[in-house]
Order: sequence, then C-alpha cells, then structure tokens
Amino acid sequence: MINYLDCRNEIDYKKLQEVADIIKQGGIVVFPTETVYGIGTNGLDSKAITQLYEVKQRPLNKPISLLVSSLKMIEAVTENISDMEYKLMEAFFPGPLTIILKKNKVVPDNLTNNADTVGIRMPDNIIARKLIEYANLPIATPSANISGKPSGTNIQDTIKDFGDKVDYYIDGGPSKLGIGSTIVKIEDNKPLILRKGSISEEQILEVINKSRK
Repeated sequence: MINYLDCRNEIDYKKLQEVADIIKQGGIVVFPTETVYGIGTNGLDSKAITQLYEVKQRPLNKPISLLVSSLKMIEAVTENISDMEYKLMEAFFPGPLTIILKKNKVVPDNLTNNADTVGIRMPDNIIARKLIEYANLPIATPSANISGKPSGTNIQDTIKDFGDKVDYYIDGGPSKLGIGSTIVKIEDNKPLILRKGSISEEQILEVINKSRK
C-alpha cells in the first residue's frame, strides 16, 4: 500500500506533522524541494540512514547531505563555521546551495562515509522546511531516484522507482528548478565547486569578494 499526501493545491499542515513524526521515528519519506524531489529520513539515526542507502540502492561510499530549517539546526550538527561559510549561508539559504561544513559528533559516520564533513542545505520549499521544522531534526536527503537513474522531478517518477518501499509520498507538483543544488566547499579560504547547479560560481565569488572588503 502506498501512503500519499496531495499538497499540490493546499498544504495539510496537520498531516505534515504526522509525516514528520514518521521521519523522526526512522521512516522514509519522499517529498518536494525546489531543486528535485528528495527521499529522506532521520539524519541523526544511523539505522534509518542505512535503510535509506538500501532503498535508494546508493553506494555506501557516497555521502548524503542534511536538509535543515534554521541556523540553530546547522550549528547543532556542525562546528568551526568560518565567516566566509556564514556569509554564503546568509546569501543563499534558503535556496539551491549545499555547503560542505565540518560535522560534529552527533552526525552518524555512515551518513558521511566516515568523513569529518557533511553537506548542509536549507531548501526553499515550504513543504520541505515544515517537515524539517516539525521533525525538529535535520533530514538526511539525497535525490529521490534509484542511484544512477535521473533525479525525480515529479511524484509519479519517484513512485515508479520506490513503490511501497517508502513510508510516505508527498506530492507538491513538479519541481520548480528540476536540477540538483550547487555544492560548494571552502578550502584555503577559496570556494571549490563540487557540483554545478542553478547558483553559479560567479554568484558565489561575488558574495565572497564582498565579505573580504
């Protein structure tokens, strides 16, 4: 049986709270973001993260990012954030940017393939942000597709991929952007673009150059 919540025309916030509880308990949920659909679970639960890897058929050596809803949540899972990293988050959060930050000990090692960093993004989508806010924890979220297949930009594609292996599907209509987020890491006080997305390197450099003045 497939559990489906239609939020295309109106968001049922009470139902979203129930779905957020499923995530908090380690369940797996497909939901919209402004980039592509995500498939997520409790980002602080190593068993739930292992299950997420299995459902997505994602190689264990490919880290998964965390979606957050606030700066307070970012600071709860990371440490030693630099002024430059704060400037980038101030400029582009919420939005289609993932920034690689130094994680702290509450982040499970299997989320990051034992690396000491973690990808952080604050989505510019009210459904996604409310889910995170209601769960009151970061959601481990790769794109909603079987690894190697195109990222899901509508709920129908994700249902074809995952069927009843997911606890809940939330339909927010077609993805606004349709491409994954830009991924950036600050190294030696310079931005390194790890994946191109809708936020350009020029936009990132503009923010950084302003912060240096």
